[in-house]
Amino acid sequence: MKIRFRPKLLDTLPGYGRSTFVQDLSAGITVGVLALPLAMAFAIASGMSPTAGIWTAIVAGLLISLLGGSRVQIGGPTGAFIPIIYAIVVDHGVQNLLIATMMSGVMLLAMGAFRLGSMIRFIPLSVVIGFTNGIAVVIFMSQIKDFLGLKIENLPGEFFGKVSALYTALPTLHLPTILVAASSLGVLFLWNRQATRTAWMKRLPGPLAVLIIGTLANAVFNLPVDTIGSRFGGIPQEIPHFGLPELSLGTLGKLIAPALTIALLGAIESLLSARVADSQIDDRHDPNQELMAQGIANFVAPLFGGFAATGAIARTATNIRTGGSTPVAGIVHALVLLAIVLVLAPFASFIPLATLSAIVVVVSINMGEWHAFAPSQLARYTLAYRTILLGTFFVTVVFDLTLAVELGMLMASLFFIYRMSDLTRIERIPLEEHYGVAALTRADGTPRILAYRMFGSLFFGAANKLENLLLMQDGHPDVVILDTDKVINIDTTGLDILQTLHRNLKKRGAVLILCGLNSQPGSLVFRSGFLEQLGDDNVTGNITEALIRAQSIRGSGPEIAYT
Repeated sequence: MKIRFRPKLLDTLPGYGRSTFVQDLSAGITVGVLALPLAMAFAIASGMSPTAGIWTAIVAGLLISLLGGSRVQIGGPTGAFIPIIYAIVVDHGVQNLLIATMMSGVMLLAMGAFRLGSMIRFIPLSVVIGFTNGIAVVIFMSQIKDFLGLKIENLPGEFFGKVSALYTALPTLHLPTILVAASSLGVLFLWNRQATRTAWMKRLPGPLAVLIIGTLANAVFNLPVDTIGSRFGGIPQEIPHFGLPELSLGTLGKLIAPALTIALLGAIESLLSARVADSQIDDRHDPNQELMAQGIANFVAPLFGGFAATGAIARTATNIRTGGSTPVAGIVHALVLLAIVLVLAPFASFIPLATLSAIVVVVSINMGEWHAFAPSQLARYTLAYRTILLGTFFVTVVFDLTLAVELGMLMASLFFIYRMSDLTRIERIPLEEHYGVAALTRADGTPRILAYRMFGSLFFGAANKLENLLLMQDGHPDVVILDTDKVINIDTTGLDILQTLHRNLKKRGAVLILCGLNSQPGSLVFRSGFLEQLGDDNVTGNITEALIRAQSIRGSGPEIAYT
């Protein structure tokens, strides 16, 4: 298989002009300043330093735009990764998180190289909505500590431990922190609402506006709340050292599952974001190229102290709304973040953590499709849909994302098998109604010819539909005709049932005739050698030919024809 590596940037450069660059520059600057508070907030919520979040956005964002398969995708740390990254940090430590991220990068690169990008689309919508809303709840819970100023040394990653720790720490509520967080939350909601009506407010993203207001208020009034400076010592005004994280071969086996989780979510999130973007710009992304770019970004970012990154739906949408039309806008966004770090890093020490917590709370609220959980909405869909949606949501919140997706896919597969089995049926064709009983029966009244029409898919889940034929409950005829014109698919289990039916009939001196085979069933019958077992004359194009063949086999009685 030939690996195709062609970034979307190469397709957009021919004809690239000054006007397009001006639009990309404007969009890149806007998205860059929006990414700053989000990168810091997501990193802190994930148990990492704000510096790690910023450099993830810079390095991964640059590589995803430079090498990706979408014209407008913006990459970086996202809220969806918060519960996963936090759990890995708690269970394995920061250094092992970096190694797991690099391992996930290799997995993503391999997925793209082997052209598995389209496979991600096979995940049912009910599973996607279930784990997305579940992640939103987990993110919201993770912010309660900083939003309320609770004194918790290490917040557990496990659900019940987290609930217990939060409940135990409730007496340590810190009123100034609550006031700052609530004020930031209120300002952010009002800003986002007014921005749709006011031009100048629309140019300044709400998270950045709240960050500026909260930072200035703290710098002027010296608020008694935790800040980036008090907890993390600020943000270094320099490029981090390039180097491999500490590697222990003994821990690699333990990191395969976390790495797979990062890769799985990164693939889903990035391709979902790219698909949403396609619908807005009337374009089509290359999913395999996008996965390869995501893989390279996740492998390189930890070398600069960064962590997991993927396509960011909100930042990508902002990029589109502000005029970005090529990957140049994403490259500008990364360079803007770099300039901010090198110039304005000292001011980050004044940023209140309560303000960043409020920003993440709004992100968690906005990322969930809460209308999907309304009773009136759920009532419109089947029991299978509701079970998969609610089951995936519950497992995501209480246990973890990997188990939730596995369980969701398992339930979706089982419900699909049941549904396909239910749609598959076999009906007897009442030949005697057309030709009379005498033409089709022996003197003792037993049938000479039985004909059946099958519908649907003859696969392992529907093999029991031929049980009556195997048991010959309708009699012991000389010829059995199966009209498969309405059968779209036969798998090896279905083929085995047909072969068993053929052997049973042959033992009784009877014959099986297949007619109307479509391309896939016909191909399987031919490749398996079953055609040779039946004989060429016993596979016909339609039921009329099958009845003529049946008449020649039984060799007596009045002639019959089926029209």
